[in-house]
Amino acid sequence: MSILVCAEHDNASIKGATLNTVTAAKAIGGEIHVLVAGQGCQAAAEAAAKIDGVTKVLVADNAVYGHQLAENISLLVAELGKGYSHVLAPATSNGKNFLPRVAALLDVNQISEITKVISADTFERPIYAGNAIATVQSGDAIKVLTIRPTGFDAAAATGGSAAIEAVAIAANAGTSTFVGEELAKSDRPELAGAKIVVSGGRGMGNGDNFKILYSLADKLGAAVGASRAAVDAGFVPNDMQVGQTGKVVAPQLYVAVGISGAIQHLAGMKDSKVIVAINKDAEAPIFQVADYGIVGDLFDIVPQLEKLI
Repeated sequence: MSILVCAEHDNASIKGATLNTVTAAKAIGGEIHVLVAGQGCQAAAEAAAKIDGVTKVLVADNAVYGHQLAENISLLVAELGKGYSHVLAPATSNGKNFLPRVAALLDVNQISEITKVISADTFERPIYAGNAIATVQSGDAIKVLTIRPTGFDAAAATGGSAAIEAVAIAANAGTSTFVGEELAKSDRPELAGAKIVVSGGRGMGNGDNFKILYSLADKLGAAVGASRAAVDAGFVPNDMQVGQTGKVVAPQLYVAVGISGAIQHLAGMKDSKVIVAINKDAEAPIFQVADYGIVGDLFDIVPQLEKLI
């Protein structure tokens, strides 16, 4: 039994979600091969070779994979996947984009957002916004799985010495072209991988009031998130959204400010190690999952908290 893990990377380094996916592969058992597909991605391949538990790194270095177009990546992964019992990718926006295409090309079912491995063919995944856990067994010859990074610890990024092998496949679907991208620049940590997250909700009142959260986050070295209500109200951009339809996070510390705790938001952060809630409504659902709660006006409490820090 052998497992193909599709690496999340930026051509220069491996993203943290790949390490969580390798841990899931270890739980399944068998040889673990990591695919690094990109352009000028040798540095990422060398980093992948050092991951503990990885036995081989496949490198598809070609211009057609330079911008991670799902139409091209899926053709490559589907072709390689024929030789594996399992094909895994992190349940990130990128993994969710290409892996369903891979499953369709292989004519198998995809099992999404795995949070636990029971056996090589049986897995657990959350349903109903995390209110229930489904145990799913697959009879497909090739199991295609997206892995929720927050469900697994990260594998050690060093300690491995896997062989690196070039892949000559240059699959160009010819159905899409890369036009451009706008990258958000911030000195704060990336939301999905941050150890501390400070999030604001509808209670912030408006986008300008998020400045007090930015100030607190800078003191803590934290990322800043938001509830869907805050995003829908136009307070902040949607790439800050935490929740069922946003990013799923599990930091060491999650500070929820002015967030009531709708079930959709809880689905994206309830696995955080320590949850602190600040809300003027003592009956807010967020307090049911919080380890520490403060009932009061956030505009008084947050500045006091920042001064203490």
